[in-house]
Amino acid sequence: MTVEAPATYTLTVGEVAAASGVATSAVRFYERHGVVHAERTSGDQRRFDDSAACRIRVAKVAQRVGLTVREIADIFDELPRDPQPQDWGRVAETLIREAEERTAALRAHLDAMRSGSRLCEL
Repeated sequence: MTVEAPATYTLTVGEVAAASGVATSAVRFYERHGVVHAERTSGDQRRFDDSAACRIRVAKVAQRVGLTVREIADIFDELPRDPQPQDWGRVAETLIREAEERTAALRAHLDAMRSGSRLCEL
């Protein structure tokens, strides 16, 4: 008897890559680091759920903010299996807070560099 991936895990690596705007190697990278999750078919092919492309698109935004892939995976660990709009809203709040904190820290570093002090003493 052949066992297939659950019905919710139907998307191939190529489909997720196309929907998220990344290469297939990037999909596998994000899977390896826990940003997306796949089930394996009886033929050992990866199958992703409908949230995989969204997770990758959000991860790309988070990386531009400066978060590491590990930090992103930790944030996504809080998401339920089938994320709803309010769940993504909480992720957005977290990313906004991180972006604001990192922006404030960068501004403080810029101010310090403009202060006239020797750089090695900052």
